[in-house]
Amino acid sequence: MHVILVKVGEIHLKGQNRPYFERRLMDNIRNALYGSEAQVSIAQSRIYVKNISDDFLDEALDRLTRVFGIHAVSPALQVEKNMEEIMRTAVKMLMDARIEKGTFKVKARRADKHFPIQSPEIAVMTGEYILEHTHLTVDVVNPEHLVQIEVRESAAYVYVREIPCAGGMPVGTGGRAALLLSGGIDSPVAGYMIARRGVVIDAVHFHSFPHTSERAKEKVISLAGLLSRYCGEIRLNVVPFTKIQEEIYEKCPDKYLTVIMRRYMMKIAEQAARRSGAGALITGESIGQVASQTLNALYCTDAAVNMPVFRPLIGMDKLEIMDIARKIGTYDTSILPYEDCCTVFTPRHPATKPGLEKVIEAEQVLEEEKLINEALEGMEIIRAGR
Repeated sequence: MHVILVKVGEIHLKGQNRPYFERRLMDNIRNALYGSEAQVSIAQSRIYVKNISDDFLDEALDRLTRVFGIHAVSPALQVEKNMEEIMRTAVKMLMDARIEKGTFKVKARRADKHFPIQSPEIAVMTGEYILEHTHLTVDVVNPEHLVQIEVRESAAYVYVREIPCAGGMPVGTGGRAALLLSGGIDSPVAGYMIARRGVVIDAVHFHSFPHTSERAKEKVISLAGLLSRYCGEIRLNVVPFTKIQEEIYEKCPDKYLTVIMRRYMMKIAEQAARRSGAGALITGESIGQVASQTLNALYCTDAAVNMPVFRPLIGMDKLEIMDIARKIGTYDTSILPYEDCCTVFTPRHPATKPGLEKVIEAEQVLEEEKLINEALEGMEIIRAGR
């Protein structure tokens, strides 16, 4: 059975509330490894994942790379605390990893101060043993391979790989927010970035059937499922938006269609967010990307709600956003050619500098309370999980 050592990042900076963050991270690790016999524990501020079988090791490592709050993971072997065993295991791990040439360095940490040999001596003795039993050479400044040894109270751990992970903070430590999730590239990336700061993500999607197809809805459910690999199960609120869009299209000035539609989306999302205990909204907007994302238009949409609105992509260009979408695995789904409600009823010449007073005046012809209540009554809740 293998052991995976979990290395945290920002959690180390926490003070008296650090155990709270550690417990939340351990719960998230257990959820990520659901269905396995893995055992998660903590000792001396190091989190261990034990009881990992050979055939599950790669899958476990892959899942853990997507758990926010983890800086890196290392597959290790647990051995008895004696130098002969430690040195033999170091060579074995190098051979198992097919590391036969190049340069190396040994880094040792003696967390158990009762162990008679100090950290520098552990590194020197192990390095000499590796030199005798392999074709590797030493380079302590810029080594190609790093052999790490940790001597803890219960055992010693040897590892030669350190796999970078998602970083950030454990989901569940930063509150809850509602993501306006379209079928596009931007909003899943926005959700990912806020979840990375420890925020639990709910999602709100506006569905305009029959102007948009059931495949468009299924696409959004798939995107929520892909996001859930990073942030856990997502409560997806699917809001029927057809009637509102048709009313806006029929009764409001053409140039204000987009900004009024966005304001209604924000109002409905805010109410859906409050129902689930969320304290903020998240959008994938970026300044100047489209007509509804100019400074004036964003001011008008913000004025529709009292809740904070997080826009993590606000200063990013499209290529940067696309790179993150590819990295997190949502890009290929996002570009599937199914229209969402934002691409229907598009005005020919949308206002890029709408004035708030003019927009509010244009909205007066709509029965706002009735339209929003009907939309919320028809809202469908879907649990999108791993």
